[in-house]
Amino acid sequence: MTVASCPGCVAAGDAAENVGRDPGLPTHELILPGIHCAACIRSVERLLNTRTDIAAARVNLSRKRVSISAEPGMDPSPWIAALAEIGFEAHEARDAGRHAQDDGLTMRLGVAGFAMMNVMLLSVAVWSGATDATRDFFHWIAAAISLPAAVYCAQPFFWSAWSVLRVRRLNMDVPISLAIILACGLSLYETTQSGKHAYFDAALSLTFFLLGGRVLEKRMRQAARSAAADLAALEPLRVTRLDGETRVTVPVDEVAEGDTLWLAAGSRVPVDGVLNSATVQVDRSALTGESDEIVVAQGQALTAGEVVLTGPVTMQTTVAAKGSTLRRLIQIAAQAEGARSRYTSLADRAGAIYAPLVHGLSFAAFVVWSVATGDWYNALKIAIATLIITCPCALGLAVPAVATVATGRLFRMGLLVKSETALERLAEVDTIVLDKTGTLSAAALVPPANMPAEACAVLKALAQASAHPLSRSVLPLLKDVTAAKLEQVAEHRGNGVSGLWQGTEVRFGNAAWAGVGQGTVLRIGGTHYALQRREQVFDDADETLVRLRAMGLEVHMLTGDSAQNASRVAAELGVDHVHAEVDPEAKQDLIEALQVDGRKVVMVGDGLNDTLALTRAWASMAPGNALEASQNAADVVLLGQHLSGIPDAIGIARSARRRILENFGLAACYNAVAIPLALSGFASPLMAALAMSTSSITVTVNALRTRAKS
Repeated sequence: MTVASCPGCVAAGDAAENVGRDPGLPTHELILPGIHCAACIRSVERLLNTRTDIAAARVNLSRKRVSISAEPGMDPSPWIAALAEIGFEAHEARDAGRHAQDDGLTMRLGVAGFAMMNVMLLSVAVWSGATDATRDFFHWIAAAISLPAAVYCAQPFFWSAWSVLRVRRLNMDVPISLAIILACGLSLYETTQSGKHAYFDAALSLTFFLLGGRVLEKRMRQAARSAAADLAALEPLRVTRLDGETRVTVPVDEVAEGDTLWLAAGSRVPVDGVLNSATVQVDRSALTGESDEIVVAQGQALTAGEVVLTGPVTMQTTVAAKGSTLRRLIQIAAQAEGARSRYTSLADRAGAIYAPLVHGLSFAAFVVWSVATGDWYNALKIAIATLIITCPCALGLAVPAVATVATGRLFRMGLLVKSETALERLAEVDTIVLDKTGTLSAAALVPPANMPAEACAVLKALAQASAHPLSRSVLPLLKDVTAAKLEQVAEHRGNGVSGLWQGTEVRFGNAAWAGVGQGTVLRIGGTHYALQRREQVFDDADETLVRLRAMGLEVHMLTGDSAQNASRVAAELGVDHVHAEVDPEAKQDLIEALQVDGRKVVMVGDGLNDTLALTRAWASMAPGNALEASQNAADVVLLGQHLSGIPDAIGIARSARRRILENFGLAACYNAVAIPLALSGFASPLMAALAMSTSSITVTVNALRTRAKS
């Protein structure tokens, strides 16, 4: 075993490459500014999923985007045109900045409020007993204010309704628009007939409250920032590329594989690559949650999203911008946020039957009240109230609002949710199975107790310059040591790290490479120090297992290691269920056996030999230092090196499930109360508008509670 390589890494190379990247990841993303309900989701997905050039399409209502899996590089113009034909405006996500301007909701809300208050002032005279010509005069003034205001302020509803009606579809804006038009039309009729009552104030109040609900929902969705948005914010829009000796500023999307980039101190790494300059310090906290600065030596990797703390430096890209690790993480996060569980399908079904049901109820109310009372005017008011009050906004927002908040919170805690149904499945687990080596413990190098202080300083400097986890495992033991200043530091793949210290060659790594026998050594000139290898339990492993047991989970540990080593670690951590000397197939069989017994198992592992078990488990997690094959198989990736993220993820998943169920309960209670009130004639159009907006806002506020608890 050498310091800079291990058999697992070597053996995993081809297999991990064969596992490859997830073919189901979205390749395109479109912005849909006009969607706002479950019926919109259904219409968009039905259209896109029936196209032969699209493998899959998934709408995220909270982010107002659709993620599309298709051939990379395909022109999205045909999809945008097809969406336009069914009434949905669409733009490429990369053009978001051009279409991020205020959509006018705030201005329309202000105009509606101004007109509503003025018309109410005019109505005071009528309510105070004005008659005949005076009353008619005030009604005509109210009409002059109300009709233009309604046409302008209700445009979002009118355009949305017209766009779907012209393709013979329905959405929730159809009955809303019909209610506004009927309220204004009824009031205008009363005015022309010198009637006693006009409802221009009610029509404007209806518009005002509906717009108010839309504005607040928009603000709250923005407050529930998504993990994808946070990741996207880490990528600079423009970079400095070196063309020979000339620095050229170009958009990040123009960066190609093999380009040389110039980065100033404090800059974010835009694309994956390798460092051309000398040793540099980088901050990876935004991606991994690790607060310690990392030393990167010449020739070592830089990952998109990291911050260069010392500079300026140059780097050579190893991928194009669209293939960077950061772009892949953005796609994974966006896919998870757009996920829909069985609860979402319930929302879709409710949205699909909404418009026909509401139109039927409204028409039935009009007919029944007209026949029963002979008062078509009152029957029309009841029909209008029914159209407004039965809105599925709350149901449509129940799942995506919670998913957006939960995945965003987990990301900010250093966990990336990458599976579509991970939150739902994590919330249901009752058993956790943890791999020992690499998850609960790791091989560590221990320097001899009598090693001089100067040698410790050199060892720390060389260990900091290495990317290999075994080399870096000595750092916790040297945390009180000040690293020596070295020159010409270089890492030699498969051997170790070398440099010059005060003119003397120093090496840390494979003893044979250092020329002093076997094992792992530090050589300083002609003096060498042998380091012992031992297994060390991670600092937060014990606390993590205590938290997991407190959450009611049964803890199992499995390993391919010997029973003796497994028992020692299990005794140190207090694990009762230990499975040692198991191969990959046996790990998979153990998971399957637990699940046959009715257990919901979450598997946590980092190696290639854990991949089968990760895919078999009800839910799965992988540490940030796991092989790519394991990370691809896992539902959640711990971006940092802290095991505390495991109970955090399960806790937030359980909180998210509670919020979703509460949201469905709120929506059900609202409809159970509101529909009978509307049909019974106890809800005016104004009351209906206020109730509908309040229900949507309540659901979104409740989703934000997911953020409030760990």
